[in-house]
Amino acid sequence: MTAELKSTSNGRTMVLTLSNPEHRNALGPEMYAAGVEALSVAESSSDVGSVVITGEGTLFSAGGNLQRLQANRQQAPEVQAQSIEGLHSWIEAIRTFPKPVIAAVEGAAAGAGFSLALACDFIVAAEDAFFVMAYSNIALSPDGGASWSLSRSLPRQLVSALLMAGERIGAPRLHELALVNRITPSGKALEEALALAETLNARAPNALASIKELMNDAPEATLSRQLASERDQFVKNLHHPNAGIGIAAFLAKQTPRYE
Repeated sequence: MTAELKSTSNGRTMVLTLSNPEHRNALGPEMYAAGVEALSVAESSSDVGSVVITGEGTLFSAGGNLQRLQANRQQAPEVQAQSIEGLHSWIEAIRTFPKPVIAAVEGAAAGAGFSLALACDFIVAAEDAFFVMAYSNIALSPDGGASWSLSRSLPRQLVSALLMAGERIGAPRLHELALVNRITPSGKALEEALALAETLNARAPNALASIKELMNDAPEATLSRQLASERDQFVKNLHHPNAGIGIAAFLAKQTPRYE
């Protein structure tokens, strides 16, 4: 059975399913390329308001395929470098995608699977799901932006425990730390993620795109630069037809229907 990224639709939500059951939904170059392509198509489609990434069956993803990594040790270093570049292209595509992306996590999100979830705007996880960066267990260092995402979200000592010691952390603990948005009963993560997606789909897509862009730029921006960006985005959105729809609906106590 080959690894693939399955794409389906649920209303205005594109659902991308990591499918590699033989290897616990391990990730690979085929998935990376398919993920970038799927987001490229979804970005220009008015039929897609948000994206949910989930895993087939009872787990999200075990991360990298160790058999493939072992085989790549016999290849030139450029082979593995190209594979990681594929993963990183997908991570960057998720981060810069102008629509909300939600990870729906059941079971394990390990290694690059954890990195993939961290790249999303929201994480919905089952109460018995767990996350682990097991790279150091096999004498490797992280990829997929894990060191970047975790270091910006958690205290250094906890990041050290996750990355250096390879400690597992449960979804309820990550929920306490505000890295997981919602906790669900086992088997209900996708259902809850789709409900969240529907809520987001009802909001003005231009406003969500501006918010995501502002969030992406904020960590590296000075206050004056960020204030200028907020001003420009606000003015742009105020003069978008959706602002007229939203303000009028609010004043009339009606539900807006955005373009």
